[in-house]
Amino acid sequence: MHTKETLRQEIRQILHNRLFIVVSNREPYIHHHTENGIVCTRPASGMALALDPVVQASRGLWVAHGSGDADREVCDAKGRVRVPPEKPSFTLKRVWLNEEQETNYYYGFSNSALWPLCHIAYRRPTFQQVQWESYQEVNQIFADAIAAEVGNRKAFIFVQDYHLALLPRMLKQRVPQAVVAQFWHIPWPNPEVFRICPWRHELLDGLLGNDLLSFHTRFHCLNFTETVANEVEARPDQEATAIIYQGSITKIRSIPISVDFSAIEKQASRPETLERMEELRRRYGLPEKNLGLGVDRLDYTKGITERIEAIGSFLDHHPEYRGRFAFFQVAPPSRTRVEEYRRLAEEVDQVVERVNDRHRQGSWQPILYAKEHLEQPDLYALYRMARFCVVSSLHDGMNLVAKEFIAANVDENGVLLLSRFTGSMRQLSDALIVNPYAVDELGEKIHQALEMDAGEVRWRMRRLREGVQVNNIYKWASTIVHKIGHLS
Repeated sequence: MHTKETLRQEIRQILHNRLFIVVSNREPYIHHHTENGIVCTRPASGMALALDPVVQASRGLWVAHGSGDADREVCDAKGRVRVPPEKPSFTLKRVWLNEEQETNYYYGFSNSALWPLCHIAYRRPTFQQVQWESYQEVNQIFADAIAAEVGNRKAFIFVQDYHLALLPRMLKQRVPQAVVAQFWHIPWPNPEVFRICPWRHELLDGLLGNDLLSFHTRFHCLNFTETVANEVEARPDQEATAIIYQGSITKIRSIPISVDFSAIEKQASRPETLERMEELRRRYGLPEKNLGLGVDRLDYTKGITERIEAIGSFLDHHPEYRGRFAFFQVAPPSRTRVEEYRRLAEEVDQVVERVNDRHRQGSWQPILYAKEHLEQPDLYALYRMARFCVVSSLHDGMNLVAKEFIAANVDENGVLLLSRFTGSMRQLSDALIVNPYAVDELGEKIHQALEMDAGEVRWRMRRLREGVQVNNIYKWASTIVHKIGHLS
């Protein structure tokens, strides 16, 4: 079984004295001012939560955008701070962006162009020159910060996601002795979709600066390879699953990410979690039985409106559950500066109100909606309380909520409803697989989850838990470490 300790040993053996650097837009810890002074919190980011134990095991360096209003105050002159605060094990180096850079790079090109471009969620991407220029500028800021840390040392630099597609090429130019790998956490579209991007050649050139480029699924690897073959002068090597470009080789691999199963299981099993369960029932008016759960950022790729409509369909066809059931949707606001997300927030409010009005009986209503970020201990308590959890993404690279729900389900009494359009579906086939676009069908799957025999519930969950326990975050990291070890 892969653990934090086995990963630490592998990193020491394989990477030797190389500096280990993780790079992402989102930071794993954020410092904020409060009435009680400066506090440190973890963001609502599946990527950050998944990578945190890996970087703790490596005792390396994490470079990210400092977005908290107290971030500067806790850093040294070079923007560095030791984290986590309760038991520091690695260094977080923050890079600073001004408001214009953040608006155009993050809310603009990253999330108004690349995000909808890569997700089949029927939202049109927008491409603006000023946003592209900021995207280039911010990628260069990251490159400068990393190069200053690396100097002449040997290093392994592990870049995360679509915000930093240009960074690998910039790093190869600045610190050519470094091994650079990148994990693309979202889907990669087919070539016909990607060709609408005006700067597709520049993006591909940046990504082909990697020694290793990884995706969650083989399907996304094939989409990327085909895109490269159509767009740039490169030679795919089918036997080696690699791309030869400008005399360099980029290996393409599918390595599905996961969660820290043992840590989640341990937290969910604590007596305090039972106390949290009771407190959450009181706070939100949750039922003791027949509780459904959804946990998502408020994002149009997550299928939240379709999910709420499915609850309405379920109650239309099975009115006997009125007053005997509730669905709790946790959806903290996300990317509120982007117009599409503001419209989505209004749309979700409207569909929740519409379904509740249609089925309300006295003080009972079917949908309970929390527009707030809940910390992990609260989520683990909710996972234990839920009879079923719906992950109905319209398109997702992986989706770690599904795996968190499984890891926290220590009582083995929950049912996972999982979209066929998530990367995690390929590993979690014992879930109830759903089509989020087929609202009536999803409603019937909800009924199936509520009516399922206890023995079948336990059998399905036990198989899911065994799979996630074996294929945990440390196995994912170990696979990547071994692959990059062969490149150095």
